[in-house]
Amino acid sequence: MDKDAPPPATREVAGAQTLRRGLSVLRLLTRTGPAGLRMGDIGRRLDFNKSTAIRLTRTLVDEGFVLHDRSSGNYRLGPEAFAVGLAAEPSYELQRLSAATLRMLAMESGDTVFFTVLHGYESICLSRNEGDFPIRNQLIKPGDRWPLGVGAGACAILAALSDTEVDDVLARNAALRAESFARCTDEAIQQLIRDTRDKGYCVQPGLIIEGSWAVGVPVFDINNRPVASISIAAIESRLGASRSATLGNRLMQASRELTALQGEVVAQDT
Repeated sequence: MDKDAPPPATREVAGAQTLRRGLSVLRLLTRTGPAGLRMGDIGRRLDFNKSTAIRLTRTLVDEGFVLHDRSSGNYRLGPEAFAVGLAAEPSYELQRLSAATLRMLAMESGDTVFFTVLHGYESICLSRNEGDFPIRNQLIKPGDRWPLGVGAGACAILAALSDTEVDDVLARNAALRAESFARCTDEAIQQLIRDTRDKGYCVQPGLIIEGSWAVGVPVFDINNRPVASISIAAIESRLGASRSATLGNRLMQASRELTALQGEVVAQDT
């Protein structure tokens, strides 16, 4: 037996302390929001020394609970943190139920299919399925959080809400949109909402990145509330009016099937 090794009780206390400190990093980043914090800010706010802040945060990055944005130097919540948070919500179960449908849509379209869920005033991407077309959309990855209204899926969810809810959402995320999504103005999003309500699907015409278009629809729960979205992204030349309509109608069919599937699961559980 190693005479210098700490007794089991001491090791247990140290392990619990490390766990608590790691959770405090996650809790801090949760409260901070999508912008995240730099390493120095994390250590200062939690009163950690530099080496402790680096060790804990980098471990969380290695495990996927935290993402490091190298362009800004900030750390923010990663996909594993969102998966844990959403595991207790019906939308997470919906993502599991939708997996086969999403793979089929990517195969049929040849383009990139995204599944996002509604989370407060944001949408969170839970999955991305790639088609076989050589030019692929790399704009969104699992774990990314976008303001409602930004992107075809997030705008489709917003269009399914009441006018009062739409106004509230746009007022709350106006500053973020102005800073990071300059072309996603209130007027542009309101026009997309009108078009979406008319057609049943949203066509996002390169408002985020010029030349990158997308078609999206909301997914409803059994109480007819929007809880998620499915969208297909492609380069502009692949999303003319005719093909956008074809994909939009196919997505609406998939959305209806997922709502019905939720109903079947609820019936089996009761």
